[in-house]
Amino acid sequence: MPVEDVFRRGRLIMPTGRIERGRVREGDEVELVGFDGATAHVTGIDAGEPPMDEACAGMNVGLLLRGVTAGAVEQGQVLAAPGSVAAHAGFAADIILLPEVHGGAEVRTGERLQFHVRTAVVSGVVTSIEDTEALQPLHQGAVTVALERTVALEVGQSFAFRHHGRAAGSGTVTRLPRGAA
Repeated sequence: MPVEDVFRRGRLIMPTGRIERGRVREGDEVELVGFDGATAHVTGIDAGEPPMDEACAGMNVGLLLRGVTAGAVEQGQVLAAPGSVAAHAGFAADIILLPEVHGGAEVRTGERLQFHVRTAVVSGVVTSIEDTEALQPLHQGAVTVALERTVALEVGQSFAFRHHGRAAGSGTVTRLPRGAA
């Protein structure tokens, strides 16, 4: 479940979001993947009335967590079964740039872009794998990306990116480094 927002409920922390796959039950241990990461135990599930003991894919929920502090849970992290998703600070991808009329701009090797992966927004440096130094609007290419912070990533994961504050294009993760970053 990508964390969309974080609330405090007394001494408990409640991240909210939409469950992408699988299910979660009261008492389950979950891992916060990305950024600094942590593990916690689910003490309750808030999906409106009546209270629930279990939630599954497609549901928007709040999970009451014990064992983490408010600062350890951030928008952009992913709650998952321990070990099921890894965090990475770099990846290879195929990207396509928007046309100029829709805000696309030339993207040069070494430029900093803002990457939007699920609910995470992370800056990173792009490097073209091909022989060109720059990708032009409406073109596509293979690149590597070095992120400033780790985020939960999987091969096939889609993302969007911004260049100088404007939407610039989108892409798909094609390869991840071996092991978690």
